[in-house]
Amino acid sequence: MPAPHDHAKSWLTRIAALPRTGKVRILNVCGGHERTITHSGMRTALPDDIELIPGPGCPVCICPEEDIYDAIQLALNEDVMLVAFGDMLRVPVNVPKREPRSLEQAKAAGAGIQPIATPAAAAAIAREHPDRQVVFFAAGFETTMAPVAAMLAEGVPDNLSVLLSGRLTWPAVAMLLDSGEAAFDALVAPGHVATVMGADEWQFVPQQHGLPCAIAGFTPASLLAAFHSILGQLHRRQPALDNCYPESVTAGGNLLAKSVLARVMGVTDAKWRGIGTIPVSGFALQPAYAAHDARRRFFTKTTAANDPAKEARKRIGEMPPGCDCAAVVLGKISPTQCALYGRACTPRDPVGPCMVSDEGACRIWWVNGMRAAATGRKPDGNAARA
Repeated sequence: MPAPHDHAKSWLTRIAALPRTGKVRILNVCGGHERTITHSGMRTALPDDIELIPGPGCPVCICPEEDIYDAIQLALNEDVMLVAFGDMLRVPVNVPKREPRSLEQAKAAGAGIQPIATPAAAAAIAREHPDRQVVFFAAGFETTMAPVAAMLAEGVPDNLSVLLSGRLTWPAVAMLLDSGEAAFDALVAPGHVATVMGADEWQFVPQQHGLPCAIAGFTPASLLAAFHSILGQLHRRQPALDNCYPESVTAGGNLLAKSVLARVMGVTDAKWRGIGTIPVSGFALQPAYAAHDARRRFFTKTTAANDPAKEARKRIGEMPPGCDCAAVVLGKISPTQCALYGRACTPRDPVGPCMVSDEGACRIWWVNGMRAAATGRKPDGNAARA
C-alpha cells in the first residue's frame, strides 16, 4: 500500500489528467473537510479552475442567537449549573457591551457554567450534584445528536435537563439548491454525518438537482478521490452519488443510531443564525422525554430567559453588525471577503461565530495563514493564496 502522501499525490495526478470542463465550484459541507483542505494546502495543489467552497457544516456557526441568549440568561438568573461543549462558550450574542455577551463572559460574571466534551459528561455531572439542577446546552448536527439521544434513552438523573439546539445538515443544502441561489456546481457530502444517517440521504443532490455528489472521509486522499469522482461525473455529464468513504459509510447508515434518534427526537422547522427558518432542519425532544426538556422546565414561568421583553433586543437572531458569517456559511463569499476578517474579528477576539469554532471556515483560514484581508491583498473566489 502506498504511503498516505503518495496516495494523495496519485489522486492529484489523476485529477490533473482529467479533461478540463471549465471552472468548477465544489462545496464541501463539513467543517472537518474544510480543516483538512486548508491545513494540507489543497487549494494550491489543485488546478486553478477548481474552486473549493466552505459550506454550512459548522454547528457553532449556525446555532440560533436566541438559543445562546437563553442559555446565558438561564445560567445568570436561575440556580442551575449549565454545561456546554467548549466551543459554544465564546460565541457572542447581540446585547449591549455592558451585558455578558457570551457564556464565557457569563461565567466570569459568576454564572455556574462548565465546558464538557461529551454528552456522557453532562449525565455524570448531574449524578455528582444530585441537589443541583444541571442544564445541558446541546448544540450540534446529527453526529452530536445521536449520542445525546443515546444518553437520554439510557436514562439520566431527574435533575438533568437538555436545552436542545440540534440541526440536520442536508436541509440547508436543499434550501440553497431549491432557492436557485446555490453558488456551486457539485457537492462533497459530510462523511461523519453520512456514517450515522447513510449515504442515501444525499441522493437528492444528483436526482433532483442534477449535480454531482461524493461522500468523503477526512484524509487528503479521501477528499481528492471525491474531487476526482465529481470531475469525472461532470466530464461524462452523468451526475450521481459516489461513496468515497466506504470504510465507514453505508447506504442506510447506522440503523441503531437512527432508531435511537427517532425514538428520542422528532424533526421540526428550525432557525439558523443569520439565515432564518429552514424547514425540517431541527431536532426536538419527543413528548416521552418532556421531563428533561429545559424549555419546559424553566421557560414555562416568567424568567429573564423567556421574558417577552427580550424580543425587543436589537438584531435578535442575526449575526453581529458587519459580520458576514451567514454568507460564508452559505458559500456565497470566502472568509477573506468579510470586511471584519482579520481586522475586528480574529480568533483571539471573535466578532462572528465562524471565527470561534474549530469547524468555522474563518477560524480555519486564519489559523492556517490565509490572511489576505489583513494584509491588504485582494481575495479571490478560490481562496487567498498565502
